[in-house]
Amino acid sequence: MSDQSVDGEEVRHVAALARVDLDEAEVEAFAEQFGEILDAFETLDEVPEVEREDDLENVMREDEVRESLDREEALRNAPESEDGYFKGPSVS
Repeated sequence: MSDQSVDGEEVRHVAALARVDLDEAEVEAFAEQFGEILDAFETLDEVPEVEREDDLENVMREDEVRESLDREEALRNAPESEDGYFKGPSVS
């Protein structure tokens, strides 16, 4: 179990920041769950560090210019287009 136990006051503080109303049963449940999450993070500290391999190679291919669709072909199946460009919904 974690030495960093989470108390109900901390849970209520986080809930208030998130603007979530919790009853006392939920506060207790979340305090226990937060403790379990902290335990899981402590477990990660036990994972040994691994040496990085220096001899890694880039396995991606080089960029190369290839034939592509012309504008009319590309816009053929577009739901909407305007002035030779794809037209999408307004973003506000």
